[in-house]
Amino acid sequence: LWTIAHGQCAGHAEAGQGPAPCERIDLSHGEDQGVALLKDRVGVAQFLAIPTLRVTGIEDPFVLDPAAPDYFAFAWAARDALAARLGSALPREDISIAINSEFARSQDQLHLHLDCLDAEVAATLAGDVGSFDEAWRPMAEPLKGRVYWARRVLSDDLAGVRPLELLADGVPDAKAHMADESLIVVGATFAGKAGFALLADRAELTQ
Repeated sequence: LWTIAHGQCAGHAEAGQGPAPCERIDLSHGEDQGVALLKDRVGVAQFLAIPTLRVTGIEDPFVLDPAAPDYFAFAWAARDALAARLGSALPREDISIAINSEFARSQDQLHLHLDCLDAEVAATLAGDVGSFDEAWRPMAEPLKGRVYWARRVLSDDLAGVRPLELLADGVPDAKAHMADESLIVVGATFAGKAGFALLADRAELTQ
């Protein structure tokens, strides 16, 4: 993925040839701050947001650096690409952005999955999200058999929210075990106010 984002998409964009094979790319603050949007080979409308800098994954210290790009805000702003593939816009509650743990990913280059939310997860969240507040707590109902830690943030577009920092600073022991963490951010509405549900899960490794 880094070879594509850095070597192809960024190189083509800097040469004035457009971002292909990526859908779009933001190099407005330089390549070390760049983020590219690539159509995933999986799914009808799944996209990947990929740094143009070499960043291994959720455990890379750079993701918590204040200088790191606002990856989640970039991904959320790209949901129009998802809508274009589907032929219609989706409610915010049906859109998710996810980062997998080191042990559940396919490549050692940070990438965020922008996709439609799983219908079963959406149904469970709809019944539970009203209880979320600004503190991380275990959810009352499991998602796909896993009990996620959850909280809410009020924001239209995730700009400045920086969910990875909220995870590291808020979920017990998360900062010391970031490689084990997965994070999903889902659009939500709380008492008429736009926001997001943040869902964290820690991998359980067996010997």
